[in-house]
Amino acid sequence: MSFLRPRFKGERALIAGIAIDATGSGMYVPFNLIFFSHVTDLPLAQIGLVLTVTSLIALAALPLGGAAVDRFGALKVLIVLYLVRALGFALYPLAHSLPAFAVLALVTAAGTRAAPSTLQARFAELLSGTDRDRMQALSRSLGNAGLGGGTLIASLIIATAGDHGYVIAAWLNAGSFVVAALLATRTPASPHADRNRPSRKGGYRLVAKDPSFLLLALSNLSLAIGYTSLTILLPVFAIKWLHVPQGLIGSAFIVNTALCATLGVPVAALARRRFRTRIGMAQAGAGLFVLAFVGQIVLGTVRPENNALAMTVLLTCVVVATFGELVHSPAASTLAQAAAPAALRGRYLAAYQSSWALANALAPSVFTALVSQDGRLPWLVIAVTAVLGAFMLRLAERRLPADAVYFEPPAAKAEPAEAEAATG
Repeated sequence: MSFLRPRFKGERALIAGIAIDATGSGMYVPFNLIFFSHVTDLPLAQIGLVLTVTSLIALAALPLGGAAVDRFGALKVLIVLYLVRALGFALYPLAHSLPAFAVLALVTAAGTRAAPSTLQARFAELLSGTDRDRMQALSRSLGNAGLGGGTLIASLIIATAGDHGYVIAAWLNAGSFVVAALLATRTPASPHADRNRPSRKGGYRLVAKDPSFLLLALSNLSLAIGYTSLTILLPVFAIKWLHVPQGLIGSAFIVNTALCATLGVPVAALARRRFRTRIGMAQAGAGLFVLAFVGQIVLGTVRPENNALAMTVLLTCVVVATFGELVHSPAASTLAQAAAPAALRGRYLAAYQSSWALANALAPSVFTALVSQDGRLPWLVIAVTAVLGAFMLRLAERRLPADAVYFEPPAAKAEPAEAEAATG
């Protein structure tokens, strides 16, 4: 299969690291508070407070990480972030005091915040054109498969080892980061041409003065809030508004994870053939989000008493939203990579990643406030923000370079025809 054929030496090592990283994360992400409660023996309320505070403080790691990428290259920064998180999870079982846990939580949260934009910069260093789109889809697919596999492994360990299974999972996660770091060393060094050229002065001020990139980031913020609906809004909506039994809600996460893991690459490849531009592909994904969210509004209006019918409609909406994710995500992420100037790529992608961080920070309070008024209201809000996000993409299209907007820039297509005419 052509979409799995490596484009550079070390690509298999890079994607294996992504999969292993995701598998390790899958061992604790679904359990989160319970995981840290068993690993550290601290009270649940203290753990929740520390994780919230450190997560907010760790937002500062995004601009710092972006500047480090521009200074040292994405490879070195990525390896350091892997090792920082490995150290954090290796030491968590020893953090029985609140200060020790807070320090480790802050360090690992900072590494986790900075990692996605660093990985995006790494893709941009190693790939160009539609190969970036392919890698976006492949990494997302592997990430979802890894999360699902890690959750299954952790569940089996906890089932057989009891409470000690959480400590084992912590150390296995630490080991996964070490392996990912070792695999990263088998990939090409960051291009010296990007790092050693005279740096453009201004740093983040230049990002703030770039209207086209700011539109991309604002568009992503508008749509990223919708991405969080599966984990934050949907369970509350289904249980509190539709009165669906709690035990059935897990099926929505299983469907989403399975579809992302198995169909991410082929759906993205099909969409690239269907659309001429990344803007068009991203807008199509936004349109699917709107359709899914309107479907939830209709479901919340009818509120069928039959649980089987309610779950059928709800899962159908989840499937539609998942396809929206599979179409929008790779196109939007590659747009950001291609629009970022090479000399400031780290800073640009860190700024873009902040839209995800802000959406994740805002979503819990926004959704809980709205759903307490009316279960349909949050779906209406994120449907509107998805429409706004698609509109901002259209506005950005006029300002972005052709090689960012088009999968194959018109100039590249015209060159062979011009050469043939000249020889004729």
